[in-house]
Amino acid sequence: MTKILVDAMGGDNAPAAPVQGSVIALENDKDLRLVLTGRKEEIERELSKYKYDKSRLEIVDCPDVIDMNDIPTEAVKRKQSSLIAAFWKLKKEEDACALVTAGSTGATIVGGQLILGRIRGIKRPALCPAIPNNRGGVTLLCDCGANAECKPIMLCQFAVLASAYAEAGFGIKNPKVGLLSNGTEEHKGDPLHQETYKYLSQMPAVNFAGNIEGRDIMLGECDVAVADGFSGNVALKSMEGCGKLVLGVMKKEFSSSLSSKIGYLFMRKAIKNMRGQLDFEKFGGALLLGLKKVVVKSHGSSKASTIAASIANAASIYRGGLVPAVEKKLESIDFDALIPEQE
Repeated sequence: MTKILVDAMGGDNAPAAPVQGSVIALENDKDLRLVLTGRKEEIERELSKYKYDKSRLEIVDCPDVIDMNDIPTEAVKRKQSSLIAAFWKLKKEEDACALVTAGSTGATIVGGQLILGRIRGIKRPALCPAIPNNRGGVTLLCDCGANAECKPIMLCQFAVLASAYAEAGFGIKNPKVGLLSNGTEEHKGDPLHQETYKYLSQMPAVNFAGNIEGRDIMLGECDVAVADGFSGNVALKSMEGCGKLVLGVMKKEFSSSLSSKIGYLFMRKAIKNMRGQLDFEKFGGALLLGLKKVVVKSHGSSKASTIAASIANAASIYRGGLVPAVEKKLESIDFDALIPEQE
């Protein structure tokens, strides 16, 4: 059984969405066992609405919830919350494979580092969502918000982490890695990106394809886009907004006249397929790469279907052997020799 912890009180729609998503995940994967952390009474009230295999679901009662107004470092130390209880169980229990939460991003990052811990040698964990691309697959964007300020060694490690994720999570062999910059030429970007370009070019464990621009995340040939957390977050939110704009405009135009409505009847299958291809949530949340076990951070507004997808993604990543794959890649790189200490 693959045992996954779910923060049942995390997110805007908790506990309803995490509970329903957990029930869906149990139905879809018979080799799954879930542990829901949170206020037991509220969780049981939601569970009473569904039929599910009770032998594969456990509840851990926690009185507190970390909300978006809490300071992450203080909340992690002070509150007996559903998220922190999940992290401690993930750390202490050998058979606990992964954690899924739609709660506070800051608390998830802090809890991941202070409680669970980073993989040996990793400077900082990074958030890495899967972005749908024009090839019908995904491009992994690493980082998208965990580290606003980066050093070259961090960006180089993001390349290693995301490459291992692409292989273990999506079966992409020898993934192409691009460095997100303001132009494709080698000399483009600020000193951070120019230095990182130089080091990435020297790393045999990374299939580095050079600089890429923002449009190349969805339209280019790279499987991994490496970014500092500030630039990556701006890129991610821009793409999400653009996708919603396109679908919103189409909905408005197809309902604007009788002829448009008739035209929609002939095109609705194609439009449905397009919506599916542009759906960021179908892959679940962003993986917090660099920790000792699998942690998936879903969007705070996640619905039940997104939580279910996040659980399925977490199980797939664990079964694909992500952490051992990362450790193996790290063994082949001497970062101290590659990147001067002052960098």
